[in-house]
Amino acid sequence: MSLKWRTLLLLALAELLAMSVWFSASAVVPVLTREWLLDENTRSWLTLSVQLGFVLGALTAALLNVADIVPTHLLFFISAVIAAIANGWIAWLGSDVFIALTLRFVTGFCLAGVYPVGIKIMATWCKEDRGLGIGLLVGALTLGSATPHLVNALGGISDWRTVIYLTSLFASIGGVIALLFVREGPLSSKAPPFDWKIVGKVWTQPGLRLANFGYFGHMWELYAMWTWIPLFLAASFAAMRVEDAPRWAAFAAFLVIGIGSLSSLLAGKWADELGRTRVTIFALTISGICCVLSGFLFVSTPWLITLLALIWGFAVIADSAQFSACVSELAPREYIGTALTLQTSLGFLLTLLSIRLIPLIVNVIGWQWSFSILAFGPVFGVWAMWRLRRSPDAKKLANGRG
Repeated sequence: MSLKWRTLLLLALAELLAMSVWFSASAVVPVLTREWLLDENTRSWLTLSVQLGFVLGALTAALLNVADIVPTHLLFFISAVIAAIANGWIAWLGSDVFIALTLRFVTGFCLAGVYPVGIKIMATWCKEDRGLGIGLLVGALTLGSATPHLVNALGGISDWRTVIYLTSLFASIGGVIALLFVREGPLSSKAPPFDWKIVGKVWTQPGLRLANFGYFGHMWELYAMWTWIPLFLAASFAAMRVEDAPRWAAFAAFLVIGIGSLSSLLAGKWADELGRTRVTIFALTISGICCVLSGFLFVSTPWLITLLALIWGFAVIADSAQFSACVSELAPREYIGTALTLQTSLGFLLTLLSIRLIPLIVNVIGWQWSFSILAFGPVFGVWAMWRLRRSPDAKKLANGRG
């Protein structure tokens, strides 16, 4: 195996393990709700606090240009270990909700030193195959995000602390792998710093604006679906009187989110060969259809709703890496750092709204039709990427493939 792919595979493994703490608390929400007497608002903030921490962490790292000051493999290690410690303390300290939310925020803040840094390292190894490289990293993030649900299904249903401790251990191991085996490649260079003065210029570029709109439509759907799909499936299975519904829902949620690791990798390869706009439009269309169909199949049969959820999980993340790839190809060199940071930060801020909206809808109409509201994101995203495909800027994408 070449040094390049050995490094990228080890980087992907480190990313997978480190990102397992992202949904560690969200995976055990049903148990925490009973033990901690959580209300609807607090349950949402177990995930929202991580999203907010990630946004502020990404902005802080960009403003201070941390990835060019601290060696990236060391920054990855430090960030992963601190995230693991913060996550583990939730189980250690018990049922203090305020402290738990604070530690979830710290976890998200530190993960901004894992995922974006991993993308930066990957970019130093990939050029013509950048779509595939980013797809590999997003696939690792996806499987890492699914991991707590598997741990939950295998034992966390009875003891939520098992999920927290194991994911913290995984994150620590991921940091060590990055420290020992991951280094930047031959394309390494200083990243353009974040510059507030050119934020406005990013929005004057039609291609960049449309790529961001596509990403926002994608993000409106993605994290709300990932956050609430375990409870949606649990409610569906319970309505169909499936025995031990919470455990089967946790296992199904692992498969639904985890299957996205395969689609991210495949979509990265397809986007390099067929064009980024074509792949994103297809993925957004399929996931939008799944949003709507989820209500119709809610009380069908367990295998049918699970099959739909698997198709949705495959499509919902497939396009994610390509929006970042679009920005890296459309933005002038001096804009890239600012444009990517702006895209990521605004996209994750948008998830705060959609994640919080779902339980509010559930309180009014129940779980069956709760995901229908997410379809507006894919519709908006398809429109934006269709416009981008028809624009002159499409020639700059995927080596002219659009």
